[in-house]
Amino acid sequence: MKTTVTARGQTVIPAKVRRAHRIAPRTRVEWIDDGQTIRVVPLPEDPIAAARGAARGLRVVLLRDRKRERQRG
Repeated sequence: MKTTVTARGQTVIPAKVRRAHRIAPRTRVEWIDDGQTIRVVPLPEDPIAAARGAARGLRVVLLRDRKRERQRG
């Protein structure tokens, strides 16, 4: 998909992309420039709630790793 940047530096996010990533009016996005490419990442409304789902099971993994490290000495 291609879009054009206006003289004011604005562009349009295609409807198909907005629907797929649940980007609604007033959704904040972050522009990430790594020097080679630019990524546009929609930011969740509630970052804490979003991280909660992503970190599910992380506590168990961390505790298991700590136990393993203690056993090694």
